[in-house]
Amino acid sequence: MPTRKAYASDISRERFAEIEPLLRGVRRRTKPTTVDLYEVFCAVLYLLRTGCQWRFLPADFPKWSTVYAWWRKWSEPDAEGVSTLERALKKSGWRGPRETGAQRHADAVDRGRAEREERGHGRVQGL
Repeated sequence: MPTRKAYASDISRERFAEIEPLLRGVRRRTKPTTVDLYEVFCAVLYLLRTGCQWRFLPADFPKWSTVYAWWRKWSEPDAEGVSTLERALKKSGWRGPRETGAQRHADAVDRGRAEREERGHGRVQGL
């Protein structure tokens, strides 16, 4: 297995071993997994940390579509409304940003919209 560049968002393989059964539990067992789930999980952590777009994941991670497929499975809420990903992040002790780059961008857009509305810009004026 080729080694990839280490990223600040990565967790250790030892810590990943503690949460791996939780993450594997969401998959239907129709055929063997061909991807290293550690690499997939680290790619998800990278996305959470940087807020980059799926297609801009660094090439040394698994294909973005593979990472996205696992992320979707892990992100589905259970009966209690908590996703496997949330449980895994909490159990791993991962401390990412309180918000992703995409969330910061969305918040900035919302703040800009609110400021424009306060100033009366963007309102439809009556005839």
